[in-house]
Amino acid sequence: MSTPTFKRLPRAVREQQMLDAAVKVFSRRGFHAASMDEIADEAGISKPMVYAYLGSKEELFTACLHQEGTRLMEAIVGAVVPDLPFDEQLWRGLRAFFRFVGAHRDGWAVLYRQARGERPFADDLAAMRSRIIEVVAGMLDRGLVAQGREVRAAELEVMAYALVGAAESLADWLADHPDADPDGMATRMMNFGWTGAGSMLAGHQWRPPPAAD
Repeated sequence: MSTPTFKRLPRAVREQQMLDAAVKVFSRRGFHAASMDEIADEAGISKPMVYAYLGSKEELFTACLHQEGTRLMEAIVGAVVPDLPFDEQLWRGLRAFFRFVGAHRDGWAVLYRQARGERPFADDLAAMRSRIIEVVAGMLDRGLVAQGREVRAAELEVMAYALVGAAESLADWLADHPDADPDGMATRMMNFGWTGAGSMLAGHQWRPPPAAD
């Protein structure tokens, strides 16, 4: 797209085009190796225009991180129907999560591969991850309350961390296997994670054998 044509687009469209180009480049190259020249080439515009619209490379990466994180959270929250049984709520949330990863592999790479260990981006990622854990813990809590049961907040938090961590690991696998089915991955996650989590929250727990004398 030529620069004059680009300038005739609405500002929001221009910024979105630059962000999408940046996500692609950052996903391939990482923050440090990516160059603003490469991002400008991907967007089909000049480098000064990228700086003018979205600021420095750090500001641009942060904008990409927030965009993909918001998309992910909106996908998960939008898929959960409160009136359904909580195992189905969890499955719907997982399905939305894996569908997002399948449809936005570059965005996943920016969120969970390139941002990890990179300050200050790792702090933003940790905050987003905490919000997802809060959503999962809230779903578990509401489901248990509906069954007339109460579980300590610490137990809910631990279970939510375990479920989110396992889902992230499977999502990384999914991102590297384009032919994999996101819905099938959500079902596998439920069979793997929820079978144990559901039993534990119902009070059925495995305990280690007594120590030998």
